Amino acid sequence: MSRDIHKKKHLSSFQLIILGFAGVILLGAIILMLPVSSAEGVMTPFNQTLFTSTSAVCVTGLAVLDTGSYWSVFGQVVILLLIQIGGLGVVTVAVSVFMLSGRKISLMQRSTMQNAISAHKVGGIVRLTKFILKGTLFVEMAGALALLPVFYHDFGRKGIWMAVFHSISAFCNAGFDILGTPTNPFPSITAYAGNPIVNVVIMFLIIAGGIGFLTWEDICINKIHFRKYHMQSKIILVTTALLIVLPAVFFFFSDFTHLSVGKRLLASAFQAVTPRTAGFNTMDISKMTEVSKAMIIILMLVGGSPSSTAGGMKTTTFAVLILNAFATFRSQENVETFGRRIECSVIKNASTIAMMYCMLFLCGGITISVYEGLPLSECLYEAASAVGTVGLTLGITPKLHIVSQFILIILMYLGRVGGLTLIYAVLSKKKKGNARLPLEKITVG
Repeated sequence: MSRDIHKKKHLSSFQLIILGFAGVILLGAIILMLPVSSAEGVMTPFNQTLFTSTSAVCVTGLAVLDTGSYWSVFGQVVILLLIQIGGLGVVTVAVSVFMLSGRKISLMQRSTMQNAISAHKVGGIVRLTKFILKGTLFVEMAGALALLPVFYHDFGRKGIWMAVFHSISAFCNAGFDILGTPTNPFPSITAYAGNPIVNVVIMFLIIAGGIGFLTWEDICINKIHFRKYHMQSKIILVTTALLIVLPAVFFFFSDFTHLSVGKRLLASAFQAVTPRTAGFNTMDISKMTEVSKAMIIILMLVGGSPSSTAGGMKTTTFAVLILNAFATFRSQENVETFGRRIECSVIKNASTIAMMYCMLFLCGGITISVYEGLPLSECLYEAASAVGTVGLTLGITPKLHIVSQFILIILMYLGRVGGLTLIYAVLSKKKKGNARLPLEKITVG
C-alpha cells in the first residue's frame, strides 16, 4: 500500500520540466515586484510582473511595461537572468548547478535532461550539457563584442551593458530590448534599421539559437560534410533556410518600397528571421501589408527547432507535415527524406502538436477579440506571437485588460514548454490497454 502511494507521488520528467518553468516564473515575478526592480523605486503590481516574468522565462518578448525605461538596472539584470534560464531550459541550468557543485547526476536527472533538450538518448547527456554551456557562453560573448562598438559609440559605458543584454536576448530568441525611453517606449531596434552590423549580428544570434544545440553539435563534429549529418539536422537546416529566404524575397517585393535597395534588402531579411520566435523588429510591423502580417503569423507558429532556445511548434513538425502531404500526393506508403524513412508515430505526434498550437492560437485570439472588442486580425497576431513565444506585436498588448493578459500568459507558457511535454506530463500515468478494437473505415477529405 505504501509503495503504491509512493509511486503516485513520483513526478515524471515531463512534469518536472513544467513545474520547473512555473517555479522560476513565479520566483521572477515576486522579485520584480520589489521596489528595487523599478526605476522609480515603486512596487509593481503582481499581474504586470507575472506577465513580464512569463515573457522572459518563455523567451517571448511581449511586454506590458517598457523594459528600458520602467525597470531599474537590477530589474533588467533579473529579466536577463530569467531570459538566460528560459533559453537554456530550467532543467539544463539545474543540471549545470549539480555539475559545478561536484554532485553525481542521477539517472532520473539524465532522463529529465534528455526530454528537456530533445536529445536522442540518455547517454552522453553530461557531455552534451557541457557543450551547450560552452557554446552558449562563446556565442553570446562573441555577439556582445560585435555589438559593443555600435552601442559604446551611442551610449558610452552604458553601451557595454546594452551589448551584453541584446546579445543574450537575441541568442535566447527572447526579443527584449532596453532601448526604450519614457518618451519613446517599446522601440525594439528600429533605430538601427539601417545599421548592417546590428542587423547581421542580431540575425546570426537569432538563427544560431534557433536551430538547436543538437544541430550545432552535428555541425561541429561533421564540419561541412552535410551528408554525414543526422536526418534531423538536415531537415532543420533546409527548413530554416527556406523559411528565411522565401519570406525575405516576398517581403522585399511587397513591403518597404520607400527604402533604398540595400536597406530594403536588410529590412526584408531581418523581418523574415525575427518571426522565428525572436521578437525583435527593425521596421514598424503594423505598417506592413495584411498578406505580410498573415505570413508572419505562420512563421511565428512554426517557430524554431527542437533543443533550441526558441519556441513554437518547431521546424521539424512543420517539415514532417509537409513531407507527409507530399507522400500522400504521390500515393507513397512511407514518408521518406534524405534516404531515410520517418516513423508513423512521429507523423502522429506532428499532427497532434500542429493541431494543439492552432487551437490555442485560434481560441486565444478569438477570446481576446470578443472580450476586448478589438479587430480579430490584431488579436490573432498577438495570440500567435504569444503561443509561438515570438514577441512581435501590433502594439495592443500593453493596452489589454488583465483577463486578456492572463490569456497571453497561458499561451506563452504552453508555447514554451512544448506540445509533447504538455501531453506527456498530463498522460504520463495513463496505462495503455493491449486490446485492439475492430477496424472500420471512415472517409476523409
